[in-house]
Amino acid sequence: MINLAVIPSMVLFFVVWYGDKVEKEPPKLLLKLVLFGCLSTVSAVIFGLLGELVVGLFLDTESLIYLIVDNFLLTALIEEGGKFFFLKIGTWKNKEFNYTFDGVVYAVAVSLGFATIENILYVISNGILGGIFVAIIRALLSVPGHVIFAVFMGYYYGLAKYAEAEGDSGKCRKNLVKALLVPTLLHGFYDFCLSTESGIFILIFFLFDLTMTIVAIVRFIKFSKGDTAIPGANALAADDK
Repeated sequence: MINLAVIPSMVLFFVVWYGDKVEKEPPKLLLKLVLFGCLSTVSAVIFGLLGELVVGLFLDTESLIYLIVDNFLLTALIEEGGKFFFLKIGTWKNKEFNYTFDGVVYAVAVSLGFATIENILYVISNGILGGIFVAIIRALLSVPGHVIFAVFMGYYYGLAKYAEAEGDSGKCRKNLVKALLVPTLLHGFYDFCLSTESGIFILIFFLFDLTMTIVAIVRFIKFSKGDTAIPGANALAADDK
């Protein structure tokens, strides 16, 4: 049962790791980021529960407004915000962050750490048969979804690091905001469509998911092929060796 929850994350991480053509990242750093991602599930649960208690005092839990707040703020923002927080404290000043595509690898490592723990919890809470069904569904939708959100986060995160190295603080801040905002909006709309349990929104979900996946794959491939050295980073890394 646990294997069914873990294997999808391992497979997808290998795909992303393989896409890092210029310079593979140190295993210790990647392991640390995966563990950070696992840790971010704790913050997601704590802030999610607190948020539900507070918002529940002011909004009808059956209302459309609550559904929007729940999916975009209490779920997407809290989860992606936690991932972004651990991503930044774990890599921003690390000497190994010396190519733009590294941002994608790092973001995916954190995201899959989160997705793995989330997967395990869902699978073991649904019994044997239910757990197998949940594991299959999440392997097809939820885990790839977390990777896609991470690709967008890592893309802008890598651009932000490059802008910082060039001395463009405005562009750096702009891309850091996008690194959090874009995956949050994608994640929020993704969950919102499913949570409505409406036929039209389920259709919209599949069209949205297909479009988002294609855009993420195209961006991933282009970013991988155009992997760019961050000015000054390689010199710093060489000095530390």
